[in-house]
Amino acid sequence: MKTKKLLKIKIRVIHFTLLFALGTLVSWGQTITGTVSSDDGPLPGATIIVKGTSTGASTDFDGNFSIQANSNQTLIFSYVGYSNKEVLVGNKTQINVTLEQGNKLDEVVIIGYGTQRKSDLTGSVSSVSAQDIANIPVSRVDQALQGRAAGVQVTQTSGAPGAGTSIRVRGGNSITGSNEPLWVIDGIIVGTNFDLNNINSNDIKSIEVLKDASSIAIYGSRGANGVVLVTTKSGANIGGGKPQVNVGVYTSMQLVPERPKFLNQVQQIDYTNEDARFRGVAEPFPGNPSDYPDNDFFDLLLNPSPIYNADVSIAGSSENGSVTYYNSLNFFSQDGLIENSGIEKYIFRSNIDFKLNDKLKAGARFNYSRIKQDNGVVGYGGLLGILPTQPVYNDDGSYNGFNDVIGAPFNNPVATAKLDTDETYSNNLLGTIYLEYSPIENLIIRSTFNPEINNSKRNEFTSSQRPDLTVVGETGNAKVSSTSSFGWNNENTIQYSTDFGEDHSLTVLGGASFQKVTNETFYAQAFGITTDATGFNNLGLGTDPTRNVVGSAYPDPFQIESIFGRANYAYKDKYLLTLVGRRDGSSVFAPGNQYNFYPSIAGAWKISEEPFMQNQNTFQNLKLRASYGKSGNQAIGAFFTKATLEEANTTLNGVEQPGLTLGRPANPDLKWETTSSFDIALEASLFGGKVFTEFNYYYKKTEDLLLNVRIPRQTGFDNQLQNVGSLENKGWELLINSTNIRNTNFSWNSTVTLSSNKNKVLDLGGQEFIDVVVDQIVGAGNLRLIVGETVPVFTGVNYLGTWKSQAEIDASGLNPGPQIVGGPKFENRNGDNIISNEDNVVLGSPFPDLIFGFENNFSYKNFDFNFFFQGTVGNEVYNLRTRGNFWTRGENPKYAEVANRWTPENPTSDIPRAGHDGFSNTPSNSYDVEDGSHLRLKTATLTYNLPVDKIGLKGVKSMSIYASGTNLLLISNFRLIDPETSAYGRNGLGNIAQGFSNGEYPNAKVLSLGLNVTF
Repeated sequence: MKTKKLLKIKIRVIHFTLLFALGTLVSWGQTITGTVSSDDGPLPGATIIVKGTSTGASTDFDGNFSIQANSNQTLIFSYVGYSNKEVLVGNKTQINVTLEQGNKLDEVVIIGYGTQRKSDLTGSVSSVSAQDIANIPVSRVDQALQGRAAGVQVTQTSGAPGAGTSIRVRGGNSITGSNEPLWVIDGIIVGTNFDLNNINSNDIKSIEVLKDASSIAIYGSRGANGVVLVTTKSGANIGGGKPQVNVGVYTSMQLVPERPKFLNQVQQIDYTNEDARFRGVAEPFPGNPSDYPDNDFFDLLLNPSPIYNADVSIAGSSENGSVTYYNSLNFFSQDGLIENSGIEKYIFRSNIDFKLNDKLKAGARFNYSRIKQDNGVVGYGGLLGILPTQPVYNDDGSYNGFNDVIGAPFNNPVATAKLDTDETYSNNLLGTIYLEYSPIENLIIRSTFNPEINNSKRNEFTSSQRPDLTVVGETGNAKVSSTSSFGWNNENTIQYSTDFGEDHSLTVLGGASFQKVTNETFYAQAFGITTDATGFNNLGLGTDPTRNVVGSAYPDPFQIESIFGRANYAYKDKYLLTLVGRRDGSSVFAPGNQYNFYPSIAGAWKISEEPFMQNQNTFQNLKLRASYGKSGNQAIGAFFTKATLEEANTTLNGVEQPGLTLGRPANPDLKWETTSSFDIALEASLFGGKVFTEFNYYYKKTEDLLLNVRIPRQTGFDNQLQNVGSLENKGWELLINSTNIRNTNFSWNSTVTLSSNKNKVLDLGGQEFIDVVVDQIVGAGNLRLIVGETVPVFTGVNYLGTWKSQAEIDASGLNPGPQIVGGPKFENRNGDNIISNEDNVVLGSPFPDLIFGFENNFSYKNFDFNFFFQGTVGNEVYNLRTRGNFWTRGENPKYAEVANRWTPENPTSDIPRAGHDGFSNTPSNSYDVEDGSHLRLKTATLTYNLPVDKIGLKGVKSMSIYASGTNLLLISNFRLIDPETSAYGRNGLGNIAQGFSNGEYPNAKVLSLGLNVTF
């Protein structure tokens, strides 16, 4: 039914757009025909635009085109990888052009509040175009950035359907605040936490990442972590009054990935019994291994799962170019590898622009999404902790809910997946309406209003039939929570461009911005539900009023107001200067600290324009640029400058009375974190445009870091949030684009991105280090902020193997209690008689020494082939699963390597004996930290472009079919297979605690087959 409804909607949209387009048809001009070619032959798919209008056409497979234009108009011919050419129509009815190979410096890129040719940029901007991600099945725009933008580290936090990424642009700048970049979609500032599932990746025209001070200063207090600009498609390049319809469909199959290697059932039983004997307790498995189950819970719960995607877009313009439009519908459905997980999305976009007269333009952008997310009630990491001997069913066929090995209830994942519910429905409307007025030539006044509406509802239900609850006489519970938000953003700019004298040009931009966001939350939870009949739909069935919960919140609205300006000056088109400044005021700070100013200056020298560079053939373009400036980070939420109250009941006359106490001290002196940045770069186009390269070096220092600092106890508090710390980031980036071969039938292009970032804590408010608690079992000690080290580092003691004899233990000087022969041996650095945090050393960092991407594109006649590798070198991963799967007792499955553990018959092994955990304390140590370096074949795609003209498909402009693979190859030594993970996500604790793995939802291998048709 859903598919039929969607089809009806699509048909209605197509019908409406066709009627609209046909209603605007006007006959004009003369018909121009011709061919577009290069020195190597015809260029199929080249674009021809009537300059100053939206009328356009494209060439067929043989390079032929036809377009209507007046004699006084100019045609612009363009093709990817070639320089544009302009030709005046005059009295010509046939025009044949030959395009020359171009270079990256000719491209126009999006910058904050405008556009610029890359050759005129004074700042650092990485660009990813629609062509770069065409025929690559990605459900989120951030996934398309991975490895394709130098200096940008993109980490997939989980392989779960709809899961996001953690992004670091030139390292992290904050400890308390977010390190995620600012996202701006079609000029709408949507912040750092916008759900990118709301955007259809097929609607994207380009993605730009602003990285240096000159680029991001225009966004002031919100740009310190970089800015990602997303621009969606329009109908501007499709003219002639006829709409262009694009249909794209693909289906994918997700394959269950390789699993970590564990002891088999017989080996595990042997280990568990040996563990019990050493600790002096009864063996859990006294019989033969064949007497016990041998269940593979991964096989029971993980299955190959499909993905379906369908896109329809209608784009075009009126014949005179006064109206352009782009409308699209997207349906996306992904079942998770684990039962009861998945995502389903419906997305509609409408972009429309009107040229009301020669001076006035108007337009709108609207994007609506409806998403259902099955959040998954069974975690992949949880399956890593279940013994294969654990029964799924009781003898009577009911679900088993008891673990005989530990004598406690067992959360049976098979039952949980069948019985429990956790789902989220969300709606998002993101829009913009603009008016642009040009009273005189080169003066543009623009005003936009951008609303955003979010509503989400989460339904959670724990079944009363779940076996782990029934064995203890517990009943079910349900929770319903709702979140809604409304925000608006008003941007107003005025821009003037002029040339004066023969050698000077100037563009000046000024503007003001206002934004407000309000949020409201509500939740209710009921316990004691004895029936599954109504699930979460009747909380009134909860029979335990002592545990029922109702709550709501209306946080202080976030508001920010800004004024900003930018001036771009050029002398002889070879000496460039850019000045940028923005003054922001935010409601999250107390009066007196609400405003700050962020300036930047940048310059560039086009060396290739100098006379001494004219008699050489190596460099077609050569540019040196540098920038310096400041940007900010609010780093805190509402109310953080104020004291809070917490519940603190007391007893009076033997009766408990409600009460309140101060939860944290106020600090009205809190202010913005400020990052100062320096960037220097060299850009070059070589060998006739066949090679483009760009090298950047940067240095950033962030001051006034917001940290919780210890304060005197007599104040009544242990710590207070203050601006006290500082840190630095420095590194380099290298981009190389090359056209290796290009002839009539074959072409080969390559892109390489390399980057390295080193960050360091400079000051922690007088403290040498701060422990960040991430593992409640280990406690403090495995993640630290240390002055002089990376932000952060993994810490722990060095693991030295096993104790081989009692004499070795006696000679160590350590307390003999926790030390046993065959047990773990740790380095005692401070010489006392215990192993403690005082013996900790730096074990590694989650941030790599090198991030790389390597892409190749091949074309042979009608075939295109693309493959893309990405990876990291030099980063470490803290494996939280090692505690249960290596160090602890036999009730947890053990890594396969534990088969070679220490025994009296194997006394030289450095793997601890079974049962050691009952005697020795296992601190955070070097065995928990593993190399996270990896190489991944991220995508490989083979495309066949059908020769529609030759096979007689009338009305079809182009058609292609493709086969694609994602995550096809992974080279890594990580025990849990995939080191690309983030156990704590990207916000909150995850802002600092990057690089932890607890067995997250795996990244599947995906095989896809797709079809794209343009009418």
